Amino acid sequence: MPRRIPLTPLGWVSVGLTLLLVLISLGGYGYYRYVESGIEREHINAGPTRPPETGALNVLLVGSDSREGDNKQYGPKSVGLGERTDTIMLLHISPNRDKATMISFPRDSMVMLPQCETRTGGVLPGGLRQINSAFNDGGINCTIRTLESLTNIKIDHFVKVDFTGFKGIIDALDGIEICLPKPVNDPKAKLVLPAGKHVVKGEQALGYVRTRYALGDGSDLSRIQRQQVFLTQVLKKVTDGGLLTNPVKLNSFLGAATAAVTVDDGLTLERMLEIARSVQGLTAKELKGITVPTEPYPADKNRVQFAQPAARAFFENVRNDTEVTAVTIPGKATTPKVENSQVRLQVLNGTSEGGKAGTVADELAGQGFVVTEVGNAPATATTTIRYAKKDTKDGPAYGDAVAARLSKDKRTPVVGKVRPVTVQPYAAAAAAATKAPGGPIIQLVIGADWPGVRVVSAIPESLKDKVVDTTTNPCL
Repeated sequence: MPRRIPLTPLGWVSVGLTLLLVLISLGGYGYYRYVESGIEREHINAGPTRPPETGALNVLLVGSDSREGDNKQYGPKSVGLGERTDTIMLLHISPNRDKATMISFPRDSMVMLPQCETRTGGVLPGGLRQINSAFNDGGINCTIRTLESLTNIKIDHFVKVDFTGFKGIIDALDGIEICLPKPVNDPKAKLVLPAGKHVVKGEQALGYVRTRYALGDGSDLSRIQRQQVFLTQVLKKVTDGGLLTNPVKLNSFLGAATAAVTVDDGLTLERMLEIARSVQGLTAKELKGITVPTEPYPADKNRVQFAQPAARAFFENVRNDTEVTAVTIPGKATTPKVENSQVRLQVLNGTSEGGKAGTVADELAGQGFVVTEVGNAPATATTTIRYAKKDTKDGPAYGDAVAARLSKDKRTPVVGKVRPVTVQPYAAAAAAATKAPGGPIIQLVIGADWPGVRVVSAIPESLKDKVVDTTTNPCL
């Protein structure tokens, strides 16, 4: 049986929509309260056990292929059969609200689904299934539960958009410029255009993001990249096109937006205003798109699976992206920041887990620290960062640099080191630097409450060449 041509309106447009809704709410509270009342809402019930809060904002974006109402024209035979999604994205906005990452989950990914409730109130067994079956069979709550179980990233809100809503939003923006590397003639996607640049609206815009085999290599992965490029063009036009200062365009957009989306009942007007105040400085150039690392699924050449350990490392980076800019208080002296490369570290294992010091040393060396020694310390329940009594002047600042790279609660460096049980030179120390820094040696004692090492970048260096942003060539 030939594979079905996806007809999803692409939930990724909801990224721009979400940001626009909250930004617009800053400038027109009274008017927005009127239009906000027309947004359809659903309740999130993703289970009692969920990932912890980190300060980041994570919004799930899905495209619905419902054939109800005005969407009937896209498949009358599917009327009454519910809705599906071929597009799943997670918008991750950093705790500092200074950058955003669109994470795409290919719909053909084979993953382990948790047990969920079906749309009709039954039980959907867990197990190895295609990722989009979570939405198809269990709805938005099962999709949220699935993604949280795979990534350990808590999803705060969701936005869902359908075919007609997608077209209305693009029309309200007066179209988006695309670039075709070759002529396209795809009757199923209703897209017929010559090669070159075009401004697309309505059916053409929908056809561009739907077409799969007419552009690229026919894979879902190449289609995802085109979708991400399109969205960066949407946000660029919004930020450069004066939408927020043009009452006519703003009114048209708000009318289209409220008719287009379904959101969770937690994304209230007050919540939107709260988010708006925090992201008002975010522009299109801070938006990056990235697809979860995948590889071919051995049992089916038409499917993929998450590539490990790259996917785990990527999710960990996103989870730990908790960098927060320090606030400078006028008139108050500040301590010069100590860079990781200036800090020498002795890493000691105070747990019962063998090899822990070496593992942690590798992680910290990867963050730029100069690890000199590893070893074991007396058993301890509490992880501590220590400096010698003779280093009371510089020790706290150097210790703070280490504390800043630990997850969860901030640890305050303490004076006085512990006597190691065993100690040896760190094997990778010779390759770390040709000239060791001259500051104090900081001692990290790993306790039973070890919080883990926090990384800075949400996108690992190994994936940098797969990033889509406003500078990516739109002719895809």
